[in-house]
Amino acid sequence: MILACQNIHKSFGTDTVLKDISFHLEERDKAALIGINGAGKSTLLRIITGEDAADSGTVTVTRGKTIGYLAQYQELEGEYSIYEEVRKARQDVLDMEVRLREMEKEMKHASGEAETRLLEDYTRLMHAFEQNNGYAVESEVTGVLKGLGFEEKDFSRTLSSLSGGQKTRIVLGRLLLTRPDILLLDEPTNHLDMASIEWLENYLRSYNGTVLIVSHDRYFLNRIVNRVIEIENGTSMMFTGNYNDYSAKKANVRKAQLNAWLKQQAEIRHQEEVIAKLKQFNREKSIKRAESREKLLEKVEILDKPTEVSAEMHIELKPRIESGKDVLTVEGLSMSYPGLPLFTDQSFEIKRGERVAIIGKNGTGKTTILKLINGLLTPDAGKIIPGAKVHIGYYDQEHQLLHPEKTIFEEISDRYPSLNQTRIRNVLAAFLFTGDDVFKKISSLSGGERGRVSLASLMLSEANFLILDEPTNHLDILSKEILEDALRSYSGTVLYVSHDRYFINQTATRILDLHDGMLINYIGNYDYYLEKMDELRNAYTAPKAGAGADSGAAADAGSVSAAEGSKAGWLAQKEEAARQRKKENAIRKVEEEIAALEARSKEIDEEFLLPGTGTDLPKCQALSREQEEINKKLEELYEKWEELSE
Repeated sequence: MILACQNIHKSFGTDTVLKDISFHLEERDKAALIGINGAGKSTLLRIITGEDAADSGTVTVTRGKTIGYLAQYQELEGEYSIYEEVRKARQDVLDMEVRLREMEKEMKHASGEAETRLLEDYTRLMHAFEQNNGYAVESEVTGVLKGLGFEEKDFSRTLSSLSGGQKTRIVLGRLLLTRPDILLLDEPTNHLDMASIEWLENYLRSYNGTVLIVSHDRYFLNRIVNRVIEIENGTSMMFTGNYNDYSAKKANVRKAQLNAWLKQQAEIRHQEEVIAKLKQFNREKSIKRAESREKLLEKVEILDKPTEVSAEMHIELKPRIESGKDVLTVEGLSMSYPGLPLFTDQSFEIKRGERVAIIGKNGTGKTTILKLINGLLTPDAGKIIPGAKVHIGYYDQEHQLLHPEKTIFEEISDRYPSLNQTRIRNVLAAFLFTGDDVFKKISSLSGGERGRVSLASLMLSEANFLILDEPTNHLDILSKEILEDALRSYSGTVLYVSHDRYFINQTATRILDLHDGMLINYIGNYDYYLEKMDELRNAYTAPKAGAGADSGAAADAGSVSAAEGSKAGWLAQKEEAARQRKKENAIRKVEEEIAALEARSKEIDEEFLLPGTGTDLPKCQALSREQEEINKKLEELYEKWEELSE
C-alpha cells in the first residue's frame, strides 16, 4: 500500500461534501476518481496533498514517498521562458552537472589526499548523475514539451504571454519531469488536443509511480486505469478495471440496490398490513402482537431509494421542421489569419440525418470552420451554401452568445419571448436550475453551468441543424451520456468539433479530420478513424509528396496540387458515401417488400379460416396460387436481403 484514505469527512458550512471516503492504492496503480460535478473530487485531492484539512479521518502515505499534484487552474507568473520553466523540474540534476564541471577543474590542481577525496566525491556524484539520467535531461524536456503540444518555436515564449490552458500544460510538463511516487492529476486532458492526449496516455501507462486521476474523459480512462473510485452522495466505492468495467459493474450494483430497496419496501408494506389486520381483530393478544411487530419495524434501518442520477437532467432535441436532403454544401473554402494559413480550397457536403465530427490539432482551424458556417467570420475564398429549410442551432464553446449581465431566466425569456414563465422554469429545472438559481447572473456561473444554459437554449431552438463547438467541455460523465443519448435520438443533422474521443465514438456517423490544411473524410466513428487514419492520410497527401519530389514536375500537365489531392480524396469518399446510401436504401426497400408480403400472407391464412372460404373452391384455388407466389417471392427477397447485408 502506498496511499490510504480512511473515513474522510469534509463540510463547508452546512454543506457536507464528503462524509465517508475510504480507499487505498498500491504501488503502480493507475486509478480514476469519478463523480458528478460538485461531488468533492478536487476537494479530496487537496486533502490528500495537505492543502485542505479534513474535518475527520486520516490520509496515510508510505514513509519517504513523494506526491505531485496538478490542479485544474494554475497561477504561473514571471518572465521565464517555457523551456526554462519546465527545465527547472530537473534542477537537482542540472546542479549535479554544474558541480561535476567544477570538480573537474579542481582536480587539475589537486594532489595527495585532497585529490583522492575529490575523486571519490566525483565518482559518487557521477553515479548519482547517471542514475538520474543526467545526460538526457535536455532531450527529456524537449520531448515532454513537444508531447504536450508545444513546438520548438514556442519554447522561448515567456510565461506572461501564455493563456490559462497553456500555463496548465507547462505545470503538467514540469510535474511529469519531477517523477513523484504518487501523481495526482485534476482534469489533465483539459487544454490538450488529441495528439497530446494520446502522448500523455502512453506516458502514464509506462509511468513507474502511482497515479490518481480526476477526469471526465472516458476514452482516456479506459486506456490507462486499472481501478475506479466513485464518489456518490459523499461516500466512495472502488471498482477494479477500467471505465467500461466500472460502468458494467455499477449497473449491476444499482440493480442490486434497487432490488434490495424494492424487497424491503414490499416487506414493510406486508408488515404494515399484518399490523393493521391484527389491530382490527381488537383482541388483547392480537393487539400485543401488533405492537410487537411495530417495535420491530421501527428498528429496521430503512434503505434509501437508489436515485438514477442520469435522470436528473433531461435533454430532448426535436426539430420543428424537417430540412431538405442537402443540409450544407461547402465549396473551395479557404481561410487564413496574418502569418497563419489554416486551409485552402476545401470542399465538403453534409446530408440530412448525418452526425459529423470535425477533429484535428489545436490551432488548425476547426472552430473557425464552424464560425464561417454561422457567418461569424468571412472566408478568404469559397462558398458556404445552406440547404432548403435549414434552421441552425449554434452551441459556442466560450458561450460568447450568452449575455453576462443577464440572469439565467432573462437569457432564456429574452431569446424566446413567446414562452411563459412556467415553461421557462420547467425547461431550466430540466437542466438543474431550480428555485432562486434561475436568477443567478450569467457572469457568476461556472463553465459547466454556462454549458447547461447553452444546452437549454439549444433545446428550445427546435433547430434541425445543430452546430456544436466542444459541447462536452465542463460536463461531467453522466451529463455527457445524457447528451449522447439526445443526439443519437435526434432526427436532425449535427456538425460538431470535439476532442472527446468517447463522445465521438458514441455519436459520429462521419469524421472530418483537419490535417495539414486538408479535410480528410472518414465514414464512421472514432474507432474507424483510427483504423483508417494512416491509409487515408497517405492517400490524400500522396499527390502533394509526388509534386515535391521533382521541382520540374510542377509544370507537367499530370502534376496534382495538394488541394486537388484533397478534392480527389473527398470525391472518392463522397462516391463511397453515395454507394453506401444507395445500398442502405436498397435494403430498406427490400425490407418494406418483405413486410408487405408477410402481411398479405398472414391475411390469406386468416381468409382460409373463414367459414365461407372452405366451400368456395375457385376462391381457395386463387388464394393458394397467391400464397405460393408470395412464398416464392419471399425466398427471393430473403436471399437478396442477405446479399445486400453482406
